[in-house]
Amino acid sequence: MHADSGSSVATVETTLPAEARAPRSLDETGLPFLFLVELVAKVLFQRGQVRLPELATHLKLSISVITPLVTHLRNEKLCEVTRSGHSGTDADLTYHLTDAGAQRAIACLSRNSYAGPAPVTLAAYVAQVDAQSVRNLHVTRDHVRAAYHDVVASPGVLDQMGAAMNSGRAVFIYGQAGSGKTFLAERLCGLLHGAIAVPYAIMIDGEVVPFYDPVQHRPAAGADPTDTGDSLRALDARWVRGLQRPTALTGGELTLEMLDLRFDANTRLYQAPPHLKANNGIFIIDDLGRQRCSPLELMNRWIVPMDRGVDYLSLHTGLVFQVPFDVVVVFSSNFLPERLSDGAFLRRLGYKIEVPPQTQAEYELLFRQACAQYGMAFDAAAFAYLLSEHHAKEDTPMLACYPRDLVRQVRDLARYESAPAQLDRRSIDWAWNNYFAGAGARRVADQQKKERERRDHTTPG
Repeated sequence: MHADSGSSVATVETTLPAEARAPRSLDETGLPFLFLVELVAKVLFQRGQVRLPELATHLKLSISVITPLVTHLRNEKLCEVTRSGHSGTDADLTYHLTDAGAQRAIACLSRNSYAGPAPVTLAAYVAQVDAQSVRNLHVTRDHVRAAYHDVVASPGVLDQMGAAMNSGRAVFIYGQAGSGKTFLAERLCGLLHGAIAVPYAIMIDGEVVPFYDPVQHRPAAGADPTDTGDSLRALDARWVRGLQRPTALTGGELTLEMLDLRFDANTRLYQAPPHLKANNGIFIIDDLGRQRCSPLELMNRWIVPMDRGVDYLSLHTGLVFQVPFDVVVVFSSNFLPERLSDGAFLRRLGYKIEVPPQTQAEYELLFRQACAQYGMAFDAAAFAYLLSEHHAKEDTPMLACYPRDLVRQVRDLARYESAPAQLDRRSIDWAWNNYFAGAGARRVADQQKKERERRDHTTPG
């Protein structure tokens, strides 16, 4: 499916995240005073003695915002201060909890153990998602050519996928196992141009939901999320800027419970669902129909979010709240769409894209690339033999996964025999029989033929 191991991301205009001025007072944080006091207490409890500049860096708040908080803790006899330097400035002051303060912090941690950067409000998060919406993307054929420059695929399929990204609607990609659906879906990330910003955490009705995930939220090309230059010091440091639009992938392990906001009773921390972290990007559900829940149940979970652009989650306290659903959902399956869901859901799928088997020219190109990858010469006669004696006689479609898998087995045999890897009739027969289990190749072909016949006679639901 791909021509080489490299990748290319189109160089296009950048979507700048909404500018947010750093809060200069407690009121400007949008957070309750008591909540911030407790957050400071939890940080002091976990870190022991902390200087004010260190505390400000940890909480992503200015010293002018934090000073009233530690003053309150001192007035309440929950915190003490000692001087550890000789400059005579507040930078020499070290803060630590008293016994009473430690007890207070333990009580706070027992309710919610989050003690990281100060969160932003839910309203601020909603506004940010809207400002950098994935639905504002403009994808052209040039962008698709750049993102898939090393991919061997049907031009018609690539045109469909590029146009689908402009719709902002859900996409259903289907085809036989091994046709390259997942690979094509994952490469859609190359069309997600523009940097975004995400918060370290979000506060919802007094509860804190950690949000920034360094695995999911990666720096955009040329960006440094940790940059603290003069141009960024005036911005709200509770946001991580200069990030790629996220691409989340989940497969057969997906359950309905994973799509809800989860609270771990042991760690006393919330875990945001993957599609929430994927806001302003793509959420790929691979192998649809292989999950532990039924496809109908899974798809029904997405009807409201896809239709209205919002989702509803709940805290462990029972409060239900609304969050933005700004995600291009990509379903990938070996099954036809109508076999997995009903008409009500299918109408909400903006694009239904079939990934067909390769043409002979595409298949040959994939074989040439596989031979180059594994260090052997491409043999046109051997390739013709493969097509006539195996694919044609056994009615086996030319799927994108076969060239690499077969050539790799030829390479394995050559290594075993301590001989140069050579693509010839003998090695092709050996690899084919291994791959399709000898006589089992006919059974595979029969199953694929029956599947095509079922597809031809399927009546849409």
